[in-house]
Amino acid sequence: MLTYIPATARHHAAPVQWLSSYFLFSFADYHDKDNMQFGPLRVFNDDTIAPNSGFPQHPHSDMEIITLVLSGEVTHEDTMGNRAVIKKGEVQRMTAGTGLAHGERNETDEELRIYQLWFIPNQKGLSPSYEQKDVDFLDSKNELIPLVSGQKVLEDVVFMNSNSTVYWANLNAEKTITFKTFPIRNTFIYVRQGTIYVNGSEIGPSDQARLSDEHVVEIRAEKDAQFILIDLPASEANF
Repeated sequence: MLTYIPATARHHAAPVQWLSSYFLFSFADYHDKDNMQFGPLRVFNDDTIAPNSGFPQHPHSDMEIITLVLSGEVTHEDTMGNRAVIKKGEVQRMTAGTGLAHGERNETDEELRIYQLWFIPNQKGLSPSYEQKDVDFLDSKNELIPLVSGQKVLEDVVFMNSNSTVYWANLNAEKTITFKTFPIRNTFIYVRQGTIYVNGSEIGPSDQARLSDEHVVEIRAEKDAQFILIDLPASEANF
């Protein structure tokens, strides 16, 4: 089963002058009891942050927080003592666990674009931790590149405490990718640019496809396209 969610269904938030954010799930002032999560994927925010601005230090707990930098760079600082710059094509994972605080700033003169994803961890009370990796995912071609995973069959990716995997694809026009899955898994797709067909359904820029009870997900690009695909457990017992 495929559920198509158009770009217009996203919640747009601009709470401060320097931030423009699109919420794909209930978050902050946006609440929809029918759109709280998809498997363990609890938050997906598509953020644009103006130059020389950003989020002051704020707390988190019991959440796996993934940041993908699409353009620009973000300066991270947290109460674990980490201070790092995450650049375009890099991936960051922060396990909030028993609790920490962090700040995220765009300290450059250029606009910053990020996707930030929050996953419900597979256990509570984990020790806070941090990982960052240059995956260079924006330059890949015609394949699904794993970025972050808690599935131990995948190597050389950022680890997270969730039975999930985040993939990225840059798919040229008329090319096809086939992703094999199981009825006990969910698949989430969000298109950055271009147009794709997911099991025959057209998905355009900033549209979503949420799939369940599928064996195969076939993705064909009508135009050159970039998209994120997330493989998720369908049952809370498998988070």
